[in-house]
Amino acid sequence: MLETLPLLQQTRFPALLREGVTTLQVNLGYLCNQQCLHCHVNAGPKRTELMDEATIETVLGYLRDAEIRTLDLTGGAPEMNPHFRYLVREARRLGVHVMDRCNLTILEEPGQEGLGEFLAAQGVEVVASMPCYQKENVDGQRGKGVYDASIRGLQCLNRLGYGQAGSGLVLNLVYNPGGPFLPPGQDALESDYKQRLRAEHGIEFNRLLTLANMPIQRFGSTLISRGQFDEYMALLTASHSDANLATVMCRSLLSVDWQGYVYDCDFNQMLKLPIARKGASAQQGKTHLSDLIGVDLAGEPIVVSGHCYGCTAGQGSSCGGALS
Repeated sequence: MLETLPLLQQTRFPALLREGVTTLQVNLGYLCNQQCLHCHVNAGPKRTELMDEATIETVLGYLRDAEIRTLDLTGGAPEMNPHFRYLVREARRLGVHVMDRCNLTILEEPGQEGLGEFLAAQGVEVVASMPCYQKENVDGQRGKGVYDASIRGLQCLNRLGYGQAGSGLVLNLVYNPGGPFLPPGQDALESDYKQRLRAEHGIEFNRLLTLANMPIQRFGSTLISRGQFDEYMALLTASHSDANLATVMCRSLLSVDWQGYVYDCDFNQMLKLPIARKGASAQQGKTHLSDLIGVDLAGEPIVVSGHCYGCTAGQGSSCGGALS
């Protein structure tokens, strides 16, 4: 795989400081039942990295100590971690809001029986990958048969109450472009999604979140091999908006990898750019989540690089969708 970090390090991206931590985003491992072209994690069925039980307990300890409001679980397919359901149950006992970044097809995987019912019983917010409402686009990006399995997954979640008015069970969908271009306007695209999915499949959901593709890992390598990397970076840089800097996710989110090391965001995690605390030397290397229990990160510098333009271009992009 072609590395993009050397191409991203020469940047004029503005300096940023943290405002504290309200969301802990935890990558439970890179194992996934899919292998998507746009995946910035380079996840797939052959990956073996999975968070162990001891690190899960460290996560729960940090949730308690820092009074975190939201636990955002990602992967790979986070549900493939054998400790997934334990972590969800314990976090909910602490009163933490839990989000599961679900690829939908996982609901049909052997060994995942009752997953939908479990998520509903725990009141977990489902953030489901659905890069298009058209079959050919989804299968082209994610693999043959993924669209039909995703539709069945959404229908299953709807039957459990997800996306239904008054149920309290939130179902959000995630769109990302199929190539090196910015997402369209989030509100207009959400309207199109709702109309098409309702008319063709009877599916209801709460919100559509639009995410830009990051020029890193599998997607970034593909851009380099096709000679499109510089053009895409020029698009991101030219589309930068200072107005998005106030609400980028790294100001209030802390990203944790499968071994428990911490980063300013999931993208920095994939680029192996650990947090840089004031007064810490480069030789100290990575910081473990266990070292941050009792530590206030407000005012700490955020590590930035050229890929950060992916979060501030156009309407902006974050794990919560468009910023403006």
